[in-house]
Amino acid sequence: MYHTHTIHHLLLYSRRLPLIYLLLIIILPVQSHLYGQTTVVGDELPYSPYLYQEIDQCYDTELQEKLDFLVASKIEWRPLVQQKRLAIGIVDLRKPSKIRYASINGDHMMYAASLPKIAVLLTAMECIADSSLQYDQALKKDLRLMIARSNNAATTRVIDKVGMMQIAKVMQQPEYALYDQNDGGGLWVGKRYAAAGIRNPEPIQGLSHAATVRQVCRFYTMLAYGQLVNEEMTQEMLKYLVDPKIYHKFVKALRVRAPRARVYRKSGSWRNYHADSALVYGEGNRRYIVVALIDDPNGSIICTEIISVAESALGIVNPVVLPK
Repeated sequence: MYHTHTIHHLLLYSRRLPLIYLLLIIILPVQSHLYGQTTVVGDELPYSPYLYQEIDQCYDTELQEKLDFLVASKIEWRPLVQQKRLAIGIVDLRKPSKIRYASINGDHMMYAASLPKIAVLLTAMECIADSSLQYDQALKKDLRLMIARSNNAATTRVIDKVGMMQIAKVMQQPEYALYDQNDGGGLWVGKRYAAAGIRNPEPIQGLSHAATVRQVCRFYTMLAYGQLVNEEMTQEMLKYLVDPKIYHKFVKALRVRAPRARVYRKSGSWRNYHADSALVYGEGNRRYIVVALIDDPNGSIICTEIISVAESALGIVNPVVLPK
């Protein structure tokens, strides 16, 4: 009933939770299971933490086939997929107790520009939680600038406060494993977002700002189920990620398709490299995660089109019917 990852989180964070709350988390799902009842889940994020599932255990064949079919139908995308210059990941969150995951080139490390700033955000929250970083107004302003406007100067100030090696440590902590050298890599920030400064490249491809779509999908899934740091810091991260102020790529498409949906998002662009990631929640039963990493001059346009592909694969709009 419980995934090992969830139990590990409960034990790790038991010091931060009141005893009665920890008991409720453990007892309620057991009681529901014994009486054959369906657990009632609230309509807001984060979902109940005991329902958390690792996306590796939620790979969905039907969703994968639909994603493959839709992407293959885009003739100009085919060489990008074959050359591993296009990676896409989708997580269906509409059934909190049974999520679905599919991806294309999901474990391929790519340069991700500003998208890995979510790793800086998580590290800052960890440092705030353990009282090694003061959560003052200057830091709050920089965190919002870093995420909503992707401001490099603000990001560099946060990196300097938490330390680049601390970011690498948090990404590799067993309870997160958002970067695993033996499992395809993942989220990595190995350089300040400034011209000057030392580099700490990730071990697999030597990239400074990198990601895989699977690990970015894991980040947002953990966020959606309150698996990052603690409940208070989860709420803080959601506040920084919601209402992005750069209106391109995923956001551009979603403003037309679902203007009232909440979008928790971080994107990135540098030269031919385009990245976007979002947890979409709200209008039209939209509860999903979508991530894209692209190495192509038209990457921004492709990102906009990926929202249509994702929503068709999920059956939200224009559901795809696979040929027999």
